[in-house]
Amino acid sequence: MISFKRTDSDNADFRELVIQLDKYLAVVNGEQNDFFAAYNKIDQLKHVIVAYIDGVPVGCGAFKPYEGMAEIKRMFTHPRYRGQGVAGEVLKALETWAAESGYDECILETGSFMPDAVSLYRKHQYEDIPRYGQYVDSKDSVCMKKRVGG
Repeated sequence: MISFKRTDSDNADFRELVIQLDKYLAVVNGEQNDFFAAYNKIDQLKHVIVAYIDGVPVGCGAFKPYEGMAEIKRMFTHPRYRGQGVAGEVLKALETWAAESGYDECILETGSFMPDAVSLYRKHQYEDIPRYGQYVDSKDSVCMKKRVGG
């Protein structure tokens, strides 16, 4: 059974999962990794979810304010636990917390070269939107949005 902890970016389990995420993204992003890494700093994230199975940290995600919306960031599931619904449950937990925090919409960016991530978000009713902010000129970025409150 999956349990969740609401925390912040100082959480040691979150930090360890992000180290693994960054190693994975360095491979997936290739030459573009420095561009994407610049926008994925975790310092001062106040809304972090860590997922646990039998006390083991297996996944995470976070959100931060972006132009009146909650921007989903740092979604990751440890490879050993993929395919068990962890990412979807983390995403739902983030959406619930965002709505409780007064946000009506969640927004996010993922890579076109990450079909599993794109599929996850579409499965959870995220709709494609024009690229925003720093991703406007990033041809490999897929930006999405979902209404979660109000």
